[in-house]
Amino acid sequence: MDSFDSIFQRAAKRKGGEAALEEILPKSASNRTLKGRGDSFYLAEMTKCVFRSGFVWQIIEAKWAGFEEAFDGFDVTGCAMLSDEDLERLAGDERIVRHAKKIQSVRRNALFISEVRDEHGSFGAFLAGWPREDFVGLWDQLKTRGDRLGGQTGRFFLRFVGWDSPVLSEDVVKALIGQGVIEKAPTSKKALAALQEAFNLWHEESGRDLCQISRVLACSVEG
Repeated sequence: MDSFDSIFQRAAKRKGGEAALEEILPKSASNRTLKGRGDSFYLAEMTKCVFRSGFVWQIIEAKWAGFEEAFDGFDVTGCAMLSDEDLERLAGDERIVRHAKKIQSVRRNALFISEVRDEHGSFGAFLAGWPREDFVGLWDQLKTRGDRLGGQTGRFFLRFVGWDSPVLSEDVVKALIGQGVIEKAPTSKKALAALQEAFNLWHEESGRDLCQISRVLACSVEG
């Protein structure tokens, strides 16, 4: 496995220099920021990521004001109490994308957030307290306790709310394969453990956010 510095230099060369590369690197949110956001913010972002999955993102963005109206600003308690009749009504609501199973996920994810709120005080506090050196464990929490938040959907959710997590794009996976970390897109516990170890080592070496390491890896390979 190459040092992070050598990977960074390779990525910088492809992107026109170190300064140009630095400009496109994402930044994670502080724990204070994560804690300061309301639970409705996190439910809204979960919903947005669920509806974007396998769909044209621009359409979701264009309809987003309608989503906010239809789900009453994503109030967690209200969404958790949606009845089956409410969900059936929403499945015919032209203000939103009428995908019944994804609509049902709003109630289920509101219940997930409610459970976390009971345990940790807020969903933001839960995220802020989760150790960065175990992002794989947080991915699993989203997959098993949430609804339709496995795989890339959960990872994009974390990226968009600012929790420091890699996103396994095709280029990131390609780079990781080239580094001998994994043999293919990781799904097994063994592969995910190897992924976690590699990112932890590169973070220890560089001091950089995991989301930045992820982007540098993507930029280090031919697309």
